[in-house]
Amino acid sequence: MQIFDPEIPHRHDRNKKIHALFELAYTFVDFSAAVLFVIGSILFFNEETATIATWCFLIGSIFFGLKPTLRLTRELCYVRAGDYEKMP
Repeated sequence: MQIFDPEIPHRHDRNKKIHALFELAYTFVDFSAAVLFVIGSILFFNEETATIATWCFLIGSIFFGLKPTLRLTRELCYVRAGDYEKMP
């Protein structure tokens, strides 16, 4: 088994479930980050809401940082669910 192999999600039913759950989480994180950036952008039009806008950007950035973390965690779940001996 090779990490980040595009065929892994299709090999076993357990991998399909792992893939589906992580895609749902990835989509939620991606959508949340985008919404926070849009809200932050709108709030920056008013000086009184600039602090809230900055927090929106910070939290949105953290969400964007979660995206590769989710992908790596998903791949490690595949490895844990599969055969360790087959890894290169």
